[in-house]
Amino acid sequence: MKKNFAEIISHIGEDPNRPGLTDTPERAAKAFQFLTRGYKQTIDEVVNGALFPSDSSEMIIVQDIELYSLCEHHMLPFIGKAHVAYIPTGHVLGLSKIARIVDMYARRLQIQEQLTVQIAESILDITGASGVGVIIEARHMCMMMRGVEKQNSAMKTSAMLGSFRTNQATRAEFLSLLR
Repeated sequence: MKKNFAEIISHIGEDPNRPGLTDTPERAAKAFQFLTRGYKQTIDEVVNGALFPSDSSEMIIVQDIELYSLCEHHMLPFIGKAHVAYIPTGHVLGLSKIARIVDMYARRLQIQEQLTVQIAESILDITGASGVGVIIEARHMCMMMRGVEKQNSAMKTSAMLGSFRTNQATRAEFLSLLR
């Protein structure tokens, strides 16, 4: 990867050997490995058994989970926050695990639409919840730095599974609690 970053620097018209750039290919390779570390994680490793018995059957929401990802079309960042809710049926997931699940999927080349679904489906599968809702709000550098260059644009996506899809009251409760 280091060699490839040196070639990219050369192809844009820069000298990868000039002071200031001599260590850039190595730093860029390390940064890219960090930004895509989600490929080296599995859901089982992330959850690590943190599923606990509980009598709770009311909605649990974790909101404003910051996320950083790279769009799979331009490999430019998108940055935002996720709001995750679920209704447990006998088990609750460790609080930090929800944020770790968001991170695991976000740290892959991604589109926001798929990221939203992946998080929702994973939480549903892991917890056996009666429903899961995920909303992601993000700003995409591929739209802000290039192309149409719209600085104030934001994208919102949602995935509603189980009772969040079939029960309007459940969906409405989730949306109202986010305000």
